[in-house]
Amino acid sequence: MYDYKELWKIKIASALNAVLGEAGIDESVAAEQVIAETPPNPEMGDIGFPMFSYAKIMRKGPPQIAQIAASKLAQSPDSEKLGTVEAQGPYLNVRLNRACAAKAVLDEVFLKNNGDFSFARPGTLAGQKVMVEFSSPNTNKPLHLGHLRNDALGESVSRILAACGAQVRKVCIINDRGVHICKSMLAYKEQGQGKTPETEGIKSDRFVGDWYVNFSKALKTEVDELTANGMKKEDAEAQSPLMKKAQEMLRKWEAGDGETVELWKKMNGWAIEGMKKTYNRTGVTFDRFDFESENYMLGKDEVLKGLERGIFYRQEDGAIAVDLSAEKLDKKILLRSDGTSIYITQDFGTAIKRHNEWQFDRLIYVVGSEQQYHFKVLFILLDKLGYPWAKDLYHLSYGMVNLPEGKMKSREGTVVDADDLLDSLRDMALAEIREKEREEEVGNPVEVAEKIALGALHYFLLQPSPGKDMLFDPKESLSFNGNTGPYLQYMGARISSMLRKAGQNVSSAPGNADFSMLVTDPEWDLIKSLAAYPAAICESAANLDPSHLTGYLYELSKCFSRFYHECPILNCADPALSKARLELSRAVMLVLKDAFYLVCIPFLNVM
Repeated sequence: MYDYKELWKIKIASALNAVLGEAGIDESVAAEQVIAETPPNPEMGDIGFPMFSYAKIMRKGPPQIAQIAASKLAQSPDSEKLGTVEAQGPYLNVRLNRACAAKAVLDEVFLKNNGDFSFARPGTLAGQKVMVEFSSPNTNKPLHLGHLRNDALGESVSRILAACGAQVRKVCIINDRGVHICKSMLAYKEQGQGKTPETEGIKSDRFVGDWYVNFSKALKTEVDELTANGMKKEDAEAQSPLMKKAQEMLRKWEAGDGETVELWKKMNGWAIEGMKKTYNRTGVTFDRFDFESENYMLGKDEVLKGLERGIFYRQEDGAIAVDLSAEKLDKKILLRSDGTSIYITQDFGTAIKRHNEWQFDRLIYVVGSEQQYHFKVLFILLDKLGYPWAKDLYHLSYGMVNLPEGKMKSREGTVVDADDLLDSLRDMALAEIREKEREEEVGNPVEVAEKIALGALHYFLLQPSPGKDMLFDPKESLSFNGNTGPYLQYMGARISSMLRKAGQNVSSAPGNADFSMLVTDPEWDLIKSLAAYPAAICESAANLDPSHLTGYLYELSKCFSRFYHECPILNCADPALSKARLELSRAVMLVLKDAFYLVCIPFLNVM
């Protein structure tokens, strides 16, 4: 899209260099050094350029520099086409030529690109290979609300990075082994009586999760009895007959016991089958699934090599550890005294395997903020082991997500199942459609309600920056007014409806329009908002933060709402102006559709 900020940066750098040359000062200003800002008041202009940073080399005060530069720029032969410049204190404020800018911006959208928004993708990451790991579910329960935030963040970041030219590989490690997995296995083995998800009519991952809850409730009963007799809680949990049985089952699994392995395969199969259905429902995809059961032994050889090189040391009990006091961190065990590995051993083994198979330029781990220490240690260990790409690893930490009712707990069965939440949102949206008697207009009410639910959910989850904890309010997320996904979807549907009323196919190429007629404040604000789209993508990619894009979408929608109410479009008395406004509306629709994809919001032609 025509970038007037960059054009004016070049012009201002040229003007400043001319002044420096005339003064005999042997220094220069590069265009990329020129700072561009948006004035706090639109009446001050469209772009502001502060002169503070040039005072030292030009040996003048910023207001004087602004006056001299403005005089130089006024002599430019293309000043009328690009706009006017005025010195206001230490700032150069530029007012763009609205007619020329509107024509340039919108012509480039339609005539040159015909709705293809690949031109809006800043190719800042072209040629880079980026791996994004996210979701990381356990096979003892279905995906829940916390996973939904993780998935939305991982999927959106992956799409944004790909939009900026990166080659992205999305990976998911499934935690399918350990004593927590054996808990649901043990409960099913002792109480399942041959039941299956099919016989019970329950989604397969939910079926497995119910057995995990059953185990946890039975364990609590045993622990309560032991603590009532004077035993400490931690000792009671360790001495509980059920916990001992679960640990024995894990030992049998690691020893390859046939019956245990077959049960493990059956229940993991149920869990993963159900999870993949949820991924498909939410539009989340992966290029590769890794499994802890295949990777948990990775890293042991690396630990032993590190021991030989003196990077790690062996404790008196035989465990291998590393002293991280120089890094102001604690001691970390890497191999237990019995030689078994722990999570971090597995994680750096998996990272090495991944880099050997696909030499990424960057590996991003999308994992909750409670694991910040874990990843800090992981990255330090890989660096100590001599892997230069350790500096290319990044933990995209995100905050907790809870409901108004309070914190969720898997073992108590208070976790909000992802599918249950989506069903609830869909049913609420469906009730709204029926209340407004729009079943016939929307065509397939259930399908539309499902897409509204996804839009509400993903927008709400991506709206705050990743690091913030958040409270998810289902009713608030579904509001058709304010800063919500359905509000944005409604804007897209409104424009689609308007184009249909005008007798135009929404996907067809636009006809010629005189965009230079679009000079009123609402039209101008909307055009400037459209022109800011590539920068919003670039900012989201640079910060690995989709909230820049969600914020942009809300501002764009507000600008369109003002334009729609203040500028007649189909009812405009001037046919040429009506045409230009209609095509401006189409531009907004195309940007909405394109950006919706990047933040995982379904676009709706009708609502």
